[in-house]
Amino acid sequence: MFSIQQVVTPSKTDQDGRMKLFSAIQLMQDCSEMWKNSEPAFLNFLLEKRGAQLLNFRYLEIERVPHLGEQLTCTTSVYGTQGAFGYRNTAIYDASGRPCYLSWCIGAFVSADTGGLMRLPQNVAEQMKLDPQLPMHYGSRKIVLPEAEPILLPDIPVLRNDIDYNRHVNNAHYIRMALECLPEEFVPTTLRVEYKRPVAPGAVISPTLIMQPTVAYVQLRVGGILCCVVEFSR
Repeated sequence: MFSIQQVVTPSKTDQDGRMKLFSAIQLMQDCSEMWKNSEPAFLNFLLEKRGAQLLNFRYLEIERVPHLGEQLTCTTSVYGTQGAFGYRNTAIYDASGRPCYLSWCIGAFVSADTGGLMRLPQNVAEQMKLDPQLPMHYGSRKIVLPEAEPILLPDIPVLRNDIDYNRHVNNAHYIRMALECLPEEFVPTTLRVEYKRPVAPGAVISPTLIMQPTVAYVQLRVGGILCCVVEFSR
């Protein structure tokens, strides 16, 4: 298990002083990325093979939204690997150890040169520390859209600030864009997100929205190609 500490600062809060969901996902993403520095065998594998770990899917439960000034601990732990895929939990806890956000996700090991999948060698997998799964809901990673006509929303240009060191849109920024598509009164308590295809600098994202009483679906496309789909539930 790997962990980092953080304070809920003003830039991470909304107009009511509550931590933004976007900021929480940024913290979880940072913790997951920095985790690999605590696993020498895995890090050396990525460096030697010019590989990267890319997120395919995330499920998130919002237990309690922290407020301005709270001390938080974010943890990342891997509970399994299979071929070219890894399975992890990432969680954010408050100062008393109560969970604020619980998440599980699936990541892929990808070649930076070809973009193809890379199988994790058995000897590397055996050296990685595995932890028990966190107690939370584990369901399907496949988001099935309802048969409803989607609402077309204004295009979203990809800004330079959206790009990370992998040279495509950072995972957290897809969630930020999708959240802006929701009605203000729709406050999610869970989300599922499937990352389909990375989006490069300079692209223009075309979002669509399907609204139901307790669930909202946002699809993000570039040139008609689906890049990301997010399911928000309340």
